[in-house]
Amino acid sequence: MDPAVRADLDRLRESIDNIDAAVVHMLAERFKCTQQVGHLKAAHQLPPADPSREAQQIARLRRLAENANLDPAFAEKLLNFIIAEVIRHHERIAEDTNTRE
Repeated sequence: MDPAVRADLDRLRESIDNIDAAVVHMLAERFKCTQQVGHLKAAHQLPPADPSREAQQIARLRRLAENANLDPAFAEKLLNFIIAEVIRHHERIAEDTNTRE
């Protein structure tokens, strides 16, 4: 492989690796917040899912994706995956809270 091409490839891959690390850390922070939401919901006997809020977030993320030139359908699929995981966490928190009472 041409050394200049290898250097460009390595530079781009390093950027991708850094972005991936940032994404993981941002998701970790997001899940810390959603865990707190789950505990608050459980303490007040609120349902784990909030379809109205979820629909608002999906619409918001689709707009953000469009503005960032990212496929809105991809952004929606990603958020739906995250939402499903959050709901699963909230259900588990609610179950744990109910078994302690």
